[in-house]
Amino acid sequence: MNRTTRAGITSLYDTHLQRCYVRGKLASDPVYAATAALLAGTQLPLLDIGCGLGLLGHYLHAEGHRQPYLGLDHDARKISAARHAAHRAGLDTAMSLRDGDATELPALLGHVTLLDVLHYLPRERQQTLLLMAARHLAPQGILIIRNVLREPNWRFQATRLEEFLLHASGWIRAGVQHYPSADELRGTLENAGLDVRVEPLRGLTPFNSYLIVAQPHR
Repeated sequence: MNRTTRAGITSLYDTHLQRCYVRGKLASDPVYAATAALLAGTQLPLLDIGCGLGLLGHYLHAEGHRQPYLGLDHDARKISAARHAAHRAGLDTAMSLRDGDATELPALLGHVTLLDVLHYLPRERQQTLLLMAARHLAPQGILIIRNVLREPNWRFQATRLEEFLLHASGWIRAGVQHYPSADELRGTLENAGLDVRVEPLRGLTPFNSYLIVAQPHR
């Protein structure tokens, strides 16, 4: 995504804090490009659980994706900001945004994304949500997860510090509950009948982030 397009998306948001966040994420976070590449060439709807400001929906639309997008987040403040941004972009019908709990998912079969969501839930609820997400996959659907994984390295410690600061600032209301390991996620998803791939996805960040891609057995 070029600088002009990033600036256009950034300008859709109301506050200075929101614009700084969006600008930084689009410039440095590789998860949006990775997701767009995985979803290329498909028209299956996308359920974006924990969508926050709806940034993934804007990125996909800017990159030419036209599949139905439904974003769900429990933070009403962020959903309100996301709706305003979608309206300014003329995407009211293309982007559906709902305030709701991640464990109360709408009836939809397609692709599912969980970007930086799981660690805000206790371990048991993580497993429940993963199984629910798996049930919302179409036969050709892809479950795309980006999350910090628990590992004994400096990147994990840097991530813990960042999460502490985010929670202290009020940007993330719910603090971290449990950092999953790769084996925890792989075991739950494979038991749900999915093929799983795990690989680092850090971009220009210092954080211990991984991309987990799961698909139904074919």
